[in-house]
Amino acid sequence: MDLSLPALHRYAQEMRIDIIRMLHAAGSGHPGGSLSLIDILTVTMLKYVGRTADNVLDPDRNRLVLSKGHGVPALYAVLARAGVIKHEDLITLRQIDSPLQGHPHNVSMPAVEAPTGSLGQGLSIAQGMAMAARLDGSARRTYCVVGDGEMQEGQIWEALLSAAMYKLDNLIVILDYNKGQIDGPTNEIINLEPLAEKLRAFNWDVQEIDGHDVEEIDTALSNAQRLDGKPHFIIAHTVKGKGVSFMEHPTEWHGKAPGDADAQRAIEELQAQLTKEA
Repeated sequence: MDLSLPALHRYAQEMRIDIIRMLHAAGSGHPGGSLSLIDILTVTMLKYVGRTADNVLDPDRNRLVLSKGHGVPALYAVLARAGVIKHEDLITLRQIDSPLQGHPHNVSMPAVEAPTGSLGQGLSIAQGMAMAARLDGSARRTYCVVGDGEMQEGQIWEALLSAAMYKLDNLIVILDYNKGQIDGPTNEIINLEPLAEKLRAFNWDVQEIDGHDVEEIDTALSNAQRLDGKPHFIIAHTVKGKGVSFMEHPTEWHGKAPGDADAQRAIEELQAQLTKEA
């Protein structure tokens, strides 16, 4: 697989179409957060986690926990791109007998590291994985992708405190900061700001980037490979529904699947962007 930055950018654009097709077929799900997340997951999973069909159960594999489980269509699309699941199976999202459940489920799909969806719990799971790696003397890294809505949960802040206390510099957290949640803009529900200052006060290494710029994502993840006694937190500023003009809204497309006309319009927009960039 070509892991150059232009190739990763194109993969993410192509997977936006996969996401729309999956959600349209399912008739339910979360397009806004899946589209905001896909650039982050593409670079993280394909280049840094390095997931392949051959290392799904390797005990020394890098881990990635998708704590914002409702964004799982993006994760399935990336796993298909990595050859871990069949591309044609994506269309079975949310069907009752499909391993592609509406939230990650590691029993039906071992390539998913943890069942998530109850917001706020994924970071604690990832922290445990990072601590286990240290106890094992393993060089593996644990990555955790969190959403801004779940950053309001108390369990997140307990994990932030303890990960810094244990100096888990093999733990890398990326925030999909699209600034919208089901009930409205995050700053009107529980404002996270000033977030970077809070995280630094908790003794985390903090970077802020454009979460749709694959070069910035790559640079931040490269910087976060340091073993300097601090866990790493990447604040990735994103746009909910990114890539589809009429879905770029803080709340409208949080949990609404596109119907026939909207799906066709979205796919035509995305295909036009790919043609323009070719």
